[in-house]
Amino acid sequence: MDEKFIMSNLNKKDNMKDVLISDNKELLDLSLIHQYLSNESYWAKGISLETVKLSIENSLCMGFYLDNKQIGFCRMVTDYATFAYLGDVFILGEFRGFGYSKALVDKIMNHEKLKGIRRFMLATSDAHNLYSKFDFKALKKPELFMEINKPNIYQNKK
Repeated sequence: MDEKFIMSNLNKKDNMKDVLISDNKELLDLSLIHQYLSNESYWAKGISLETVKLSIENSLCMGFYLDNKQIGFCRMVTDYATFAYLGDVFILGEFRGFGYSKALVDKIMNHEKLKGIRRFMLATSDAHNLYSKFDFKALKKPELFMEINKPNIYQNKK
């Protein structure tokens, strides 16, 4: 099911602009998403376009559009039954500070396909304040969790 959300007047500075938040993958600007993740994000530096495409194909994605131009993105890696991992959340720099990231995260966290999920997770180095508004907290029992982490995998892939 394609869910679309239209909002106006998110804040006083942009009250004349139309906002669309959509899970329609056909609307996504792959080159913009790849450029941001590969060059501007701290978590996916050097990621290939092929990897970005594959990650989008296998995730629930949301695009954030302002006056028909994509300015943000996020994706949820999920089995749609028990587990979901929120990642690749961004709003382009010049559009930050208007509440857009909060609106984007709100829409994906309340997506119909994610009802009944037992555990949501994410990793962030700088947006704890944003995610705490959606009840994300530090791990209650970090000793239960393990990981394999390859932080520079995209730079090393040539």
